[in-house]
Amino acid sequence: MAQAVNVAELSLPQLEVLKNQLDQTADDAREFFKRKIDFLTKQMEKIQPALQEKHAMKQAVVEMMSQKIQQLTALGAAQGATTKA
Repeated sequence: MAQAVNVAELSLPQLEVLKNQLDQTADDAREFFKRKIDFLTKQMEKIQPALQEKHAMKQAVVEMMSQKIQQLTALGAAQGATTKA
């Protein structure tokens, strides 16, 4: 765990060491997040074709269900008309 340091009490060489450590930590963080972004980009590229296929299948199912609902609605209306006559 990091300990608290009063920066006003540090000498110039100690401040320079601290600055270098902070710069290195920032550089390490940049490198880490660059690798993370690259990894996530590759994963997205891998799953994109499957996602597109699933979307197309969903659209086909929605279309088919719409047609069935229209058929059932028309059939129900036709049966209602013959019952009233």
